[in-house]
Amino acid sequence: MRVALLTEGTHPYAPRGGAAWSGRLVEGLAEHEFRLYLLARGGRPVAVPPGRLAAVHELPMGGRRPAGRGPAVHRRRLYVQAYRDMVRALVMPNERGSFAAGLYRLAALAREDGGLPAFLASGHAQRTLETVWRAPGADTAAGQPQVCDVLVAGDLLEQCLRPLSAPWYGTGEGGLGAADLCHVVGGGPAVLPALVARQLHGVPFVITEHGLHLREQYRSYRTAPYRWPVRALMLSFFRLLAEETYRQAAVLTPGSTYDQRWQQRCGADPARTRVVHEGTDAVAREAAGPEPETPTLVWAGSLEPGRDPDLMLHAFARVRAECPQARLRMYGEEGAPGYLAHCEAIAERLGLAPAVSFEGRPPGLAEAWSAGSVVVFSALAQRSPRLLADAMLSGRAVVSTEVGVAREVVGPTGLLVPPRSPQALAGACLALLDDEERRARLGLAGRLRAQERFAVEPVVTAFREIYLELVSRWPAFPATATGADRARPFTRPAEYWVAGTGPAAGTVPDTPAGAAEPGALAEAV
Repeated sequence: MRVALLTEGTHPYAPRGGAAWSGRLVEGLAEHEFRLYLLARGGRPVAVPPGRLAAVHELPMGGRRPAGRGPAVHRRRLYVQAYRDMVRALVMPNERGSFAAGLYRLAALAREDGGLPAFLASGHAQRTLETVWRAPGADTAAGQPQVCDVLVAGDLLEQCLRPLSAPWYGTGEGGLGAADLCHVVGGGPAVLPALVARQLHGVPFVITEHGLHLREQYRSYRTAPYRWPVRALMLSFFRLLAEETYRQAAVLTPGSTYDQRWQQRCGADPARTRVVHEGTDAVAREAAGPEPETPTLVWAGSLEPGRDPDLMLHAFARVRAECPQARLRMYGEEGAPGYLAHCEAIAERLGLAPAVSFEGRPPGLAEAWSAGSVVVFSALAQRSPRLLADAMLSGRAVVSTEVGVAREVVGPTGLLVPPRSPQALAGACLALLDDEERRARLGLAGRLRAQERFAVEPVVTAFREIYLELVSRWPAFPATATGADRARPFTRPAEYWVAGTGPAAGTVPDTPAGAAEPGALAEAV
C-alpha cells in the first residue's frame, strides 16, 4: 500500500535521536511504498536514502513566507471570516467548537486560489486577530495583548498554518489523496496535512507520538521569548489542534501508557488507542562486561534541575557514609547555564569532590553503563523510556525515581524510590552495592525485559497489522466514492499492484455504473 509519512523537524534518517525510528519503520515494512512529507525547520536540503523512500516532499516552516499573491478582493471576506472563526476559538472560552470549522475552511480556500500565505501575512489578518483578541469576552487572563503581541502571534500562526497551503493535496502523483493512509510521526503542525487529506479525500491517518507534542509545547513556552498573551494564544492553538487530531485519528499509537493517559486527558478515545513501544537497535548490543573493582554508581542525564543531580549528590553523601570506597561517575552535558559549577560546589561542600567525577558527554551510552556497578536515575520527570531502556539493555541493575514512565519500563526488574528523597535513593543504592547476587539477577531480568519490549521487530509487526486492519475497513478511492459506495473496502484487484498493469495498462476492467472505483488494497493482502 501507499503510505504518506508526515513528520516535522529534521530528516527522519538522522543518525542521532528518536527520529531514526521512522527510518527503521520504512526499512522494516519494505513491502509498502512510503513517501515522506517533511515540514522542514532547518535550511539543509533533504537527501533521499536510495531504496528506502519512493519520494520526498519538503515544505519549509521557517523563514520568509512562500511567494504568492493574496486572495482577490471579492474572496478576501471569506478568508477573514474563516480566520476570525479560528481565532475566536483560541481566545473565546465558549467558542472552542469553531476551531475545526475555521481550520478546514482556510484549507479549502487555500486549495481554491493559493492565497492563504499572503493573506496570513497581510494587514487584514493582523487586524482580524487584533479585533477578536481585544473583543469583549476574550480570555485575557495572561494580560491584554499589545500591538507587538499581535504582530508576533500573527507571524507564529502564519508559520504553523503553512501546511494548509502545501501543494500536497489532490489525487495526482505526489498528492495525499492518492495515499492509502497517512502516518503522522510527532503531532503538532505535521498533522495538519493529514487532517486536510482526511477532510478532502477521506484518507485515514495514524498518529505516533514518542513524547507528546502538546506537553512539549507547554514546557518550551515557559521559557519562550514572548510575552504571556502570545504564549497563552499559541498554547490554546496547540491544545485545540491536539484535541481535533485525537478526534479524527483512526488509530493512535503512543509510545507508552504514560503518554496514553495524557492523550486521553486531551480527548483521545481509548478504543482507538494502541500502545506501541519505541523500538531500538540497542537490543542487539552485548551486555556490559565485568563490573569495576571499586563499587561505582553511574548517573546519566543532562545537568539541569529537571534531572535533579542535586538529589544524586546528597544521596551519594549518605552512601559514602556507609561505603567509604564507593565512587560516583556523572555523565551528561550542562543543560542549564552554570549548573555544572553548581553541582561541583555541592560536591565540594559535602566533601565528595575526591569521589565524584563529572565526565561530560560519553563517547557512547554503552561505555557509560559499563563504567559502573549500578545505574541511577534521579529525575523529577521521566517522559521518555529511551534512556531507561538503554541502561537496562546493558545488564546493569537500575535504581530510579518513580516518576513518568519509570514504573512501566523498569517494573519489578529494578528499584524505584520516591523523588526528592535522598534517604530512599541512598538506601536503594546501598542495598544493591552490598548484594552482588541481587545486582546480577536484577540486571539480567532488566535486560530481558527491555529486549522484549523495545525490540524493533515487534514494532514493525504491530504497524504492519495496524496498516492492514485500518485499510481493510476503510473505503477504497474515498475521494471519488459517494453514498453507500464510501464503505466498500478491498476493491482494488490484486493485479492493480503488479508492475506494468493496472488502469493505465488496461488490465483492470471498467467500473460498473453506480459502483465505487477500485480502491486501496495493500500488496501484502
